[in-house]
Amino acid sequence: MDPVIGLDVAKGESQVQAFLARKQPFGKTFKFKHDTNGMSDFFIFYKEVEFQAESKPVVVFESTGHYHEPILQYLEERKITYYLVNPVVSYETKKSSLRKVKSDPADAKHLCEMYYKEDLVAYHRKCVQTMNLRNLCRQHDSLTRNYVQLKLQFQTILDQVFPEYKGVYSNLYAPLSLKTLLLYPTSHEVLKVPTDELAKEMHGLGGKRSYDWFYEKALKLKEAAERNPFKKTLYQSHLVTLKMYIQMILQQREFLNVLEQEIETLAKQFEVYEILTSIPGVGTKIAATLISEIGDVTQFSHPKKLVAYAGLDPRVYQSGKFTATINRITKRGSTKLRQTIYSAVQCGLTNNRNVKIREYYDKKRSEGKPHKVAIIACANKLLHWIYAILKHKQIYTA
Repeated sequence: MDPVIGLDVAKGESQVQAFLARKQPFGKTFKFKHDTNGMSDFFIFYKEVEFQAESKPVVVFESTGHYHEPILQYLEERKITYYLVNPVVSYETKKSSLRKVKSDPADAKHLCEMYYKEDLVAYHRKCVQTMNLRNLCRQHDSLTRNYVQLKLQFQTILDQVFPEYKGVYSNLYAPLSLKTLLLYPTSHEVLKVPTDELAKEMHGLGGKRSYDWFYEKALKLKEAAERNPFKKTLYQSHLVTLKMYIQMILQQREFLNVLEQEIETLAKQFEVYEILTSIPGVGTKIAATLISEIGDVTQFSHPKKLVAYAGLDPRVYQSGKFTATINRITKRGSTKLRQTIYSAVQCGLTNNRNVKIREYYDKKRSEGKPHKVAIIACANKLLHWIYAILKHKQIYTA
C-alpha cells in the first residue's frame, strides 16, 4: 500500500483526509487545531493509518504563507516525510474535474488524489541560518515599503506647511534636516528667532560641521521662510501630523539600520557571500537576498530550473501550425528572487559597472528588443552566471 494524508491548511486549523491506496479513502475527514492537543490528535490518526496500511504514510499540504509553519515544524521534529505543494500546481490540477466543488474536505481529498497523479518531490527545508537570513531580508523589504510610504505622506503635509524648506538641506530626509524641521516646523517660528541663535540650535542637534556651515544653513532657512507662502499654518492638525511623521521616519530609519547590520553580519557567515559580491552591481543586500532565496544551488540540476524558480522562463504557446513569437515570462516562482535579479541587472548597467551585462544588453537592443525585454534577457543571463559560479565556487570574472 501507498498511504497518504492530505491536509487542507487554514489559519489555526487543518482539515484531514487519508487514503490507504489510490481510490481507497480511510476513515472520516476531521479537523484539528494547530496546538499541542490538536497535533497529538493528528499524530494518533497518523499512527492509525500507519497500522492499517502497514506502511508509513506521507503528508501532503499546500504552502500557505505562515499558516503551515506549526505543521511543518511538527513533522520535521518527528521526521515524517511530507510534500509541500505549490498552490498554483494544486489549483491547475483541480481543473481536470468537471465538477466544481470548493470545501475543506474536498480540498484535503484532492491533495491525496494529486499525490497519486503527480510526480511530487519531497520537500527539503532550508537550514535555520538560511531561513533566518530570508526572514531578515523580507522584513527589511517590508519596512522599506512602509518607509517609502511614510516619506510620501510626509511630503504631502510639508507641501501644505513649509514647502520652501526642501531646498535648505541637500538631503531632506537626513536626520539633521528632520530634527531641524521638528524644532522649526513653520516659517513664523523661523523668522522670530535671530540667525545666530538659529545656527547655534542647529549646531546643537549633533552635526559634525563647523559653526560657519550651520550659520550658512541658518541663512538659507531664513530665506526659505521669507519665500514660504504659508507664514502661519491655518490648520493645527497639519503641525501635529508633520511632527508625527518626522518622528516615525527617524524611528523607521533606526530600525532599518539595525536590520541592515544584522543582515550583513549573517550574510558574511556564508561561504558564497564573497562569490556573489564579486559580481559588479551586487552589494550586501542583493547578495544576502540571493543567498536566502536560492538556498543550496545543487538542488537545481540545471540553470534553466533556477531561471524557472525565479519565474523568468518564457511562456510557450504552440497549436497546430501556429507558434507564438511574443512570449511573456511566466512569473511563477519566487517573486523576491525575480525582483532581486532585476535590481542586480539595473545596478550592473548603472555607470557600466558590469561590462558583460552592458555588452549583452547592447546586443539585445541592437537586435531591436525593447528596453524591458532586454533587461529580462539580462536577468536570465545573470542567473545562468550565478548558477555557474555558485556550483563551481568560483569568483565572478568580467
